[in-house]
Amino acid sequence: MAAFAAHRDSVNQWVTRRDFCKLCGLGLGIFSHALLFGLPEEARGQMAKKGYIRTRVSPYFTRLDKGAIRCDLCPFRCVVARGERGLCRVRENRGGKHVSLVYGNPCAANLDPIEKKPFYHVIPGSGSFSIATVGCNFRCKFCQNWEISQAAPEEVYNLDLPPELVIKRARDVKARSIAYGFTEPTIFYEYVQDTALLAKKAGILNVYHSNGYINPEPLRRLCPVLDGANIDLKGFSGDFYRQMCEGTLGPVLETLKILKEQKVHLEITNLVIPTKNDDLNQVRDMCLWIIKELGPDTPIHFSRFYPLYKLKGLPPTPVATMDKVRQTAQAAGLNYVYIGNIPGHEGENTFCPNCKRLIIKRTGFMVGEVRLKDGRCEYCQRPIPGIWNKN
Repeated sequence: MAAFAAHRDSVNQWVTRRDFCKLCGLGLGIFSHALLFGLPEEARGQMAKKGYIRTRVSPYFTRLDKGAIRCDLCPFRCVVARGERGLCRVRENRGGKHVSLVYGNPCAANLDPIEKKPFYHVIPGSGSFSIATVGCNFRCKFCQNWEISQAAPEEVYNLDLPPELVIKRARDVKARSIAYGFTEPTIFYEYVQDTALLAKKAGILNVYHSNGYINPEPLRRLCPVLDGANIDLKGFSGDFYRQMCEGTLGPVLETLKILKEQKVHLEITNLVIPTKNDDLNQVRDMCLWIIKELGPDTPIHFSRFYPLYKLKGLPPTPVATMDKVRQTAQAAGLNYVYIGNIPGHEGENTFCPNCKRLIIKRTGFMVGEVRLKDGRCEYCQRPIPGIWNKN
């Protein structure tokens, strides 16, 4: 085990989809084209175009004096003059109306394992059709998709993929769910909402991976069409959010409570960054908050940091630190504590909190044996929270 841990610590970075694109000299356009090669001929003929293709007026804005508007979608509540855009770069004041420039224009469209989102308690081993547009309302210094999250629509290639076509593509590749992620789905809210409504009617699950920075009213309106949400709880201090993300913690905690209240299946992801958010006392406080407000059965994914974007000067998170974080979360009382970005780690698996038996075996994004029956542990019949129905 010591040799294996040393080997894992010696890995300096992953070859991500983005890195592969750079090696191939294809740039960001590959995100738009990635899925086309596995689809019917009529889909391959629909090539990506640079810039925005279609627009949609947002329902969440307030008119102000002198033609300005205030965006009411996220807690930043940007005040936007005529012809200008807010922090997310994808919403523009056009004639006193706030217009989304990314409606139906994803720059990313891929079939992924649901475990990659990550969702470990949603139909293990199933495929999820994943879409994202450019833009984000955060400025995370550790963003792994910064080329698209910190871009404007004019800077990347986008597909013309309206909601009804997303549903068709998901069916073509036999996806069990549609995932809204890669970048922040709040900034393409109208696209998510319309697509999710159609998916619901088609019997396709909707899963949402978000930074949680959204106002309560639009979130509550979205909840009825969401089956699952994974929220990045990036740290548990206001200083961390201000310095590392240029946001605030409070609205994220409120989002988590609303999702719980609205009975959306909820999982949490926390990227553990050396010297930034790896203090074990802070980790414990975060876990105790989760137990109090969301319940001990809330799955949490602690993900190992690798140097990238504006934090290239930091080392990868030591495996020993990840182990201590997991132990801290378990000791606090959380029942489903996962470790990501360390292939082969025991923390990839799901164990029954009652009988302690292995009930879902994982290696990376691959799922092995699943010891569940009707959402219960096969060994002791304890209910395991999640979405397990494959019909």
